[in-house]
Amino acid sequence: MSSERFQNALRGVTQAVPPVWLMRQAGRYHSHYQQLRAKHSFMELCREPELAAEVARGPVAEFDFDLAILFSDLLFPLQALGLDLTYPDSGPHLEPKLERSLLSKLRSTDDALPHLEFQREAMRLTREAIPADKSLIGFVGGPWTLYVYAVEGSHQGSLRKSKSDPALYHEFAALLVPLLIENIRLQLEGGAEAVMVMDTAAGEVAPDWFQRECLPYLIQLGTSFPGRVGYYSKGSQPAHLRDARLDASPFAGIGVDWRWNMTEALSMFNHGGFVQGNFDPTLMFLKSDDFERELRLWLEPMTRLSVEQRRGWVCGLGHGVLPQTPEANVRRFVEIVRETFS
Repeated sequence: MSSERFQNALRGVTQAVPPVWLMRQAGRYHSHYQQLRAKHSFMELCREPELAAEVARGPVAEFDFDLAILFSDLLFPLQALGLDLTYPDSGPHLEPKLERSLLSKLRSTDDALPHLEFQREAMRLTREAIPADKSLIGFVGGPWTLYVYAVEGSHQGSLRKSKSDPALYHEFAALLVPLLIENIRLQLEGGAEAVMVMDTAAGEVAPDWFQRECLPYLIQLGTSFPGRVGYYSKGSQPAHLRDARLDASPFAGIGVDWRWNMTEALSMFNHGGFVQGNFDPTLMFLKSDDFERELRLWLEPMTRLSVEQRRGWVCGLGHGVLPQTPEANVRRFVEIVRETFS
């Protein structure tokens, strides 16, 4: 029960047509989601497994993506540790902000993990809801990104508070990483073929700092489940990920955002496992003719590569589908990619 295309990408098997998966493909742009959201809060959609499975099923059914992803939010491990998490219209809100005095009050992994069990059931129900020839993946937040959210409430701006106390980051990571390992385990047990680590704040630190302070925790996550954990970081540069080569690390795959040249990313990481990316999501807002022209121009360099050079490619956006993205362009994205490489 999985997508042959995604399994080929995961194993590094050559194929003509890449699997297509878009981050945030289940979300606010989609009328199916909007109808559910009109009846339920965002928290209910995430935490009630039947609803989460239905949200994840919708875009796979409508747009024929090769993969579904757990519908959830990366901040739930922080809630499991004991922070108060709400979702007002302005965005997620966490209280209290992380300080050293709070560390001793946070739950242990054993006490926190039951608060994430809803994800296992959501994963199981999603697997039942999607067709047998579609794949299913999960996700967790990266340790640095979750630390930034805990300290600052978002990952916008200079991250001055987060960067000013590296000792607090490491003390928090010592509590968080064991929980993330168990969070990944329960998602895999629920039916995920792989789990992505989404590190949306990692590109805001210098490459050398990332290599020294962030990458060891990521390697710890990956080595806990060799070949089952992928990694994506928004805003990262090749220098950040020079030691994350798939032939020399435990990662199942690497995702890159639209700032990367996709052919260069494939060359850098094409040694087994998948490489995911990376059409600019803002170009999805263009009028249909302009959008199709830009998409074909983006795909053109990929058509010049051999199937061996494209090995492992998972075609998608450089970040998530943005709110109000035209559904027609999402549909044409999938169709044009498959037409181009068929």
